[in-house]
Amino acid sequence: MRMTVTTARVLAVLLTEPEADRYGLDLMRATGLSSGSLYPILHRLQEAGWLSARWEEIDPAAEGRPARRFYRLTPDGVVQARQALAELRTQTTVPAATGKASPAW
Repeated sequence: MRMTVTTARVLAVLLTEPEADRYGLDLMRATGLSSGSLYPILHRLQEAGWLSARWEEIDPAAEGRPARRFYRLTPDGVVQARQALAELRTQTTVPAATGKASPAW
């Protein structure tokens, strides 16, 4: 999995509640990403097996809106995401003047 800052941002949001279903607009708001940036990341995560997706089971006419596609980290995705973010933090940590490390991003 190619780990970019934007991918890390999506994973960090998904890891806040790994058992929760999240939909696109919710993720766009939480990450600050546009749909053109978010959906390719979600697709890559799904192809890697880190993310599962399902359609909301509603009657769009009765609800007055289209069905949402929900995304959730798979159990393996939770493990992989935590590991990837930990590695990214290690790679991007710069020593602070106090001697403590702080993330560069």
